[in-house]
Amino acid sequence: MSEKKIFGIDLGTTYSCISYVDEFGKATIVPNSIGELITPSVVFFEDDEVTVGTIAKELVKIHPQQVVTFIKRDMGKNYTKEIDGRTYRPEEISSYIIRKLVDDAKNLTGMEIKDVVITCPAYFGQNEKEATKQAGEIAGLNVVAVLQEPVAAAITYGLDRSRHKDLKNKVIMVYDLGGGTFDATLIELTKDKISVISTDGDHDLGGKDWDDILIEYCQAQYKEQTGKENDLMDDNETVQELYLSCENAKKFLTSRKTVKLFFTFEGDKISFDLSREKFDELTMDKLERTIQKTNEMLKNAKVKGYERIDEILLVGGSTRMPQVQKRLTKEYGIEPLMFDPDQAVAKGAALYGQKRLIEEMILEITKANDLKALTPGELSDAIEVIPYTLPPGSNSDGGIVPFVSTTITTVPSKSFGVIGLSKEGKKVIKNLIIKNDKKLPYEITERFGTDVANQEDIQVQVVENDSVKNTVEDLKMGNVLGELLIEGLPQGLPVNSPVDITFKMDVTGLLEITALEVTGNNLVKTTIQSDQVMNEMEFEEARRKSSGIRVM
Repeated sequence: MSEKKIFGIDLGTTYSCISYVDEFGKATIVPNSIGELITPSVVFFEDDEVTVGTIAKELVKIHPQQVVTFIKRDMGKNYTKEIDGRTYRPEEISSYIIRKLVDDAKNLTGMEIKDVVITCPAYFGQNEKEATKQAGEIAGLNVVAVLQEPVAAAITYGLDRSRHKDLKNKVIMVYDLGGGTFDATLIELTKDKISVISTDGDHDLGGKDWDDILIEYCQAQYKEQTGKENDLMDDNETVQELYLSCENAKKFLTSRKTVKLFFTFEGDKISFDLSREKFDELTMDKLERTIQKTNEMLKNAKVKGYERIDEILLVGGSTRMPQVQKRLTKEYGIEPLMFDPDQAVAKGAALYGQKRLIEEMILEITKANDLKALTPGELSDAIEVIPYTLPPGSNSDGGIVPFVSTTITTVPSKSFGVIGLSKEGKKVIKNLIIKNDKKLPYEITERFGTDVANQEDIQVQVVENDSVKNTVEDLKMGNVLGELLIEGLPQGLPVNSPVDITFKMDVTGLLEITALEVTGNNLVKTTIQSDQVMNEMEFEEARRKSSGIRVM
């Protein structure tokens, strides 16, 4: 019997976890080496050893310069962190978090872990997704897919509904407020379909921002109680201690009306009571930003004919704050459902991975036995006569073979185009794929023309942006992802000779581009290589460096 598994990893800003589908067809979280279901995404560096998790989080107080937190916010950025004379890219640091999850899961389950699905916020762009993929590969894994977090949560929720025979078509809004990112996504769930309608968000908005506001309030309390103007942020040890204290205070206020905060700075001992009411008042602007983004997403969905919300699904640990549930109920008239906020994403990633695995097996079966394409239902009838078996639990009651027939479609969270010339000769962004417009997977080809006569090569700049328009005149709105170069053009080409550019985006939002110079049939096919993520040389160096580092 095949034992192959594709594990699901929720690589979070503040906490991460790993899951797999067990012998009963159920997604299960694998605890870490100290029994925690979720592992703090905190990394401590010391010589050739890296410590990840709760111990690293505690070491922040003692060795703040050697500890890295919130690295997810730097994914997809040309950023380096220097520690003890060595430099690390966000992809490298994230890879150590992944290695910790995988090593602990291997030790506990005894399984070999090679193939994974890693999740990311729906609002991540190409650079962030590519960096996430590279993090998994630096950790020595085959990254089958980088899946949007709201889609993963919807998969977990959808399968849970099917097990309880709640098969009524529903439009659910996934409100995902994690430690460092926010997404709002509208998803249609049916018996055999999971369709993303619209998504929006901010990958620089999350629970950490609530903590930052509390730290600012601590600064104000320090000034009020001592009369001094000293800046708490000038002392790294104090800052890290405050982050831990403020995070804990925020958690306590989910169940308590008041909490006491205290800290010491330059010999002064500061303490004060913080009420939930005051906390809500201080952080109101951040909460309203999430509502604003949510309403922008719903406005787009309304254009597509979706005007109702049947359920609101809360995902991400920060949704535990009472202010979130209260504000959503007031805004939309629906009491939100708290559904496994810490684990649903990792579980959904594992289910998606196992779906992909079974789809591959079905394809192998049909080819090997010269059969017509089989649906999962037909497969269960034919399995007795086919010399092949599926993973444990696949056909058990409530297993995931029925889920394999579920169609999953998403939408682009960004717009993608090229920089070209308008009829007036002005440089503009021409979008081929538009944010929240078409269902993914999607492919489009548009014809452009050469700029001048006798052109010897063609450079195509590929741009990512947030516009929902076909043409964007403000080039500053675009983030140039990279360039395509077509060389060796036929001699004597007239101006406006045809060039066909094809954008192909898969269901996870990863982009592949083909450019064809039609006259000479010159074809360039590539995935975008941005200077914001590792190039091949940097990637190989990171893998080499990682192999010499012990992760604990």
